[in-house]
Amino acid sequence: MAVMLDWHSKGQGSDLVLIHGWGMNGAVWQDVIPALAEHFTVHWCDLPGYGNSGEVSAESLVEITQAVLAQAPLQATWLGWSLGGLVATQAALMAPERVTQLITLASSPSFMAREGWRGIKPDVLINFQSQLASDFTLTVERFLALQAMGSPTARQDIKNLKQAVLERPMPDPTALALGLRLLETVDQREELSQLTQPWLRMYGRLDGLVPIKTEVVITKLCPQSSSYIFQSASHAPFISHSEEFISVVHQFICKESVG
Repeated sequence: MAVMLDWHSKGQGSDLVLIHGWGMNGAVWQDVIPALAEHFTVHWCDLPGYGNSGEVSAESLVEITQAVLAQAPLQATWLGWSLGGLVATQAALMAPERVTQLITLASSPSFMAREGWRGIKPDVLINFQSQLASDFTLTVERFLALQAMGSPTARQDIKNLKQAVLERPMPDPTALALGLRLLETVDQREELSQLTQPWLRMYGRLDGLVPIKTEVVITKLCPQSSSYIFQSASHAPFISHSEEFISVVHQFICKESVG
């Protein structure tokens, strides 16, 4: 029997799947799930190798996505944060009939800076990769600090993120290494034109990992999508600006459902 992901559901209404980011686990959504569950049936999991899904392995973005699809509702809105945005987008591409609406949060189709494309500088990921071998706990803590950087509530954001991560087993080093490799190598830009679902892209204006200028470029690539910018947020708007986040998500899903 195949090992299954650690999976949870709460609430009532249309289905909403939440996908966490690199180094995290499903507990990172704990502060927004109660409010979202008042309107939707919210589903969240620990990705392969993370938290309570430590016994589940994956070797590619496709395998990660397949593992989530195997337990996800037959039809749902998928919301992916950071690296989770790549997973949600991959699901929308692989199984468009399963992903009725797509929401990406502080995410990019290509996280790494490339020629003519703004993103994470190569030396940042190289430093993370080299540190993983000796101390992945410290590496995760540094990444947490980067995710909250620029937010007016950075100290509290980092505290919340650490609590969420430490609430469950630390990620498997192999899963962390794969995640960094995906952040470095995945480039979904050419595939975006294949997306047919309503798509909302959410950004933090102060995000140091997903430059806000990315928003303009993707708007030109995918004019059928819409975007929302959290003016005072960094890489984790759902933590630093939870009420605003919940409101925007609710409005988008309900608007598209009616439409």
